[in-house]
Amino acid sequence: MSTAVQDLLNVLDLEPLEVNLFRGRSPQVGWQRVFGGQVIGQALVAAVRTVEVRPPHSLHAYFLLPGDPKVPIIYDVDRMRDGKSFTTRRVTARQHSARRFPADNSTSGFAPPENCRISPRFINAYWPTPPI
Repeated sequence: MSTAVQDLLNVLDLEPLEVNLFRGRSPQVGWQRVFGGQVIGQALVAAVRTVEVRPPHSLHAYFLLPGDPKVPIIYDVDRMRDGKSFTTRRVTARQHSARRFPADNSTSGFAPPENCRISPRFINAYWPTPPI
């Protein structure tokens, strides 16, 4: 495995603090702010670690404040819904006791694998077969 891939995996590997609470660290490469993709990835990892079996289906996120790469990011996962068809998580990232990402309505949806493929009905509804 290349060094870059291993570095990415290390950044995405969160430290569990307690149930639904994780700590993420930023790479120390001299950045002035935390890279948004890192925060999204770490938030998704935090959400996934609270769900059994189901893969992520969707993610909605908002950046509220810039992050400080010198300070760990605390990810708090709210288990909003554990239903038969879907599971919903809200992940809030905090630094210096302030909410950074995502906003309260940011959620990760999880669905059983059979619900994650594009159905032929959807394709036919939006891309009908052209007339011959």
